[in-house]
Amino acid sequence: MAAVLPVPHTAPVRLAAHWTDRLAHGALLLVALALLAFLALPLLTIVVQAAQSKQGEFVGIANFIEYARTPALLESLWDSLWVSAAVTAIAVPLAFGFAYALARSCMPLKPLFRGITLIPLLAPSLLSAISLIYWFGNQGVLKSWMNAVGIAEIYGAPGIVVAECFAVFPHALMILVTALTLSDARLYEAADAMGTSASRKFFTITLPGAKYGLISAALVTFTLVITDFGIPKVIGGNFNVLATDVFKLVIGQQDFAKGAVVAILLLAPALLTFGVDHYVSRRQTAMLTARAVPYRPRPSPGYDAAMTLYCSVLAFLVLAMLGMAIFASFASFWPYNLTPSLRHYVLGLVDAEVSVGFFNSLKMAAGTALFGTALVFCSAYLLEKTKGVNGLRGIVKLLSMLPMAVPGLVLGLGYIFFFNEPGNPLNGLYHTLTLLTLCTIVHFYTTGHLTAVTALKALDSEFEAVSASLKVPFFKTFWRVTLPICTPALVDIARYFFINAMTTISAVVFLYSPETKVASIAILNLDEAGEIGAAAAMAVLIAAVSALATLAFMALAWWVNRRTQAWR
Repeated sequence: MAAVLPVPHTAPVRLAAHWTDRLAHGALLLVALALLAFLALPLLTIVVQAAQSKQGEFVGIANFIEYARTPALLESLWDSLWVSAAVTAIAVPLAFGFAYALARSCMPLKPLFRGITLIPLLAPSLLSAISLIYWFGNQGVLKSWMNAVGIAEIYGAPGIVVAECFAVFPHALMILVTALTLSDARLYEAADAMGTSASRKFFTITLPGAKYGLISAALVTFTLVITDFGIPKVIGGNFNVLATDVFKLVIGQQDFAKGAVVAILLLAPALLTFGVDHYVSRRQTAMLTARAVPYRPRPSPGYDAAMTLYCSVLAFLVLAMLGMAIFASFASFWPYNLTPSLRHYVLGLVDAEVSVGFFNSLKMAAGTALFGTALVFCSAYLLEKTKGVNGLRGIVKLLSMLPMAVPGLVLGLGYIFFFNEPGNPLNGLYHTLTLLTLCTIVHFYTTGHLTAVTALKALDSEFEAVSASLKVPFFKTFWRVTLPICTPALVDIARYFFINAMTTISAVVFLYSPETKVASIAILNLDEAGEIGAAAAMAVLIAAVSALATLAFMALAWWVNRRTQAWR
């Protein structure tokens, strides 16, 4: 027999990464560096600032202790918490009833009602506060009625609660409509077969099925209210909340240490909300399986009429809020001369030079839509469709989700501390429209990222596998296959960025200069100057621009679908 020769032990051969893989890894590294520079480091400077004295010395938690010993600041913390809880307790049940009518009834004009409830998204949040002043303020139309029911004035907590309910209603509604739409009709058919009453079906099937949506809606509502700045600034009066405290401490008193402490307090509920929502989403089970039957409501004249009446009342309140702002913007001299005129529009656009702010807002919104969409989609593609560098990939995923838990006011404050530092190489961006655009992109980054990831997950990974086997670079596959298929999602992301950039206040209130003032900030300045009519006019103009932009994006989506989605 032939002797068996021993096989020498050799180390496993490592295949060198292809140049296209190295290119993808380099691009992912650039995304990580951008998120570190414009998100993580500004937030870190807030923590550092909170642990320093006014002279820059490390003092640990001394600033937090001093804050806890300041009764006025503690009162603001308590006021923020109970007002946010009150708005959540009012707005979420109202939104649930509206969502239930849309998803579980056969009432007419559903698209109209749904469209009306989206109106608050097109205007700055402070539009509702301005309208309430015209309705119930010292010279309001219904001031006497408000006194008759025992409410002294609308300024303060009552005005903040009502205005916030108007502002957050569409956010809660969108979550709850989705939660109620995903239901299995077989559960209701089984309950009907057993003779279960309508009320018992509601409490044993509907509410348990929608509980995660209710929790998410409540958490989102609470966070939006406690971090909002515009409404408390306009109608809050002497009623202080955390958001206005940050502004007063930083801009008014130049007390950056205490401002950083309040910013961390604002960040805490948002992070808690984010954590709870993440836990809830992991616990949620699928409501629609492969064997599920979508629920279709059955006509019921009495029930449908009741739902129509309920939705009509809420839609009327939304239209009344918007209608009063429009009417007041055209009134010559409220309340003595209500003759329609363009006086307030001329005062705002020409005399107060808000036209410059509108031009800046349009440039910022266009830049946010263009560059934000490109950054979000490319980074999502690199995360979902490329392989390797798992450690870097995990960092980018974490940083992509973090903006959802960061209030705009906190992010803007972090930008002051970070970019206003003379030794920072990026200091040249401070007070520029570029920095305002970058801040807005980061502020709304997570929603765009999740939209892009959802669209990319719908594509089979075989596209990239086949391209790799044919030695086609990933960027060619991205350009020729992935991008055309995902263009509807790109349009949705761009629209989301544009509308939010036009209406945002909190994210940029610390960062503008006289040359880079945007329209939403100009409204605040007009209100502070006592020109509330001009402020109403500018808020209405922003809503009109947002509405026109929405129609333009809808037309673009229709054109894109015809050009790129014919294969469907």
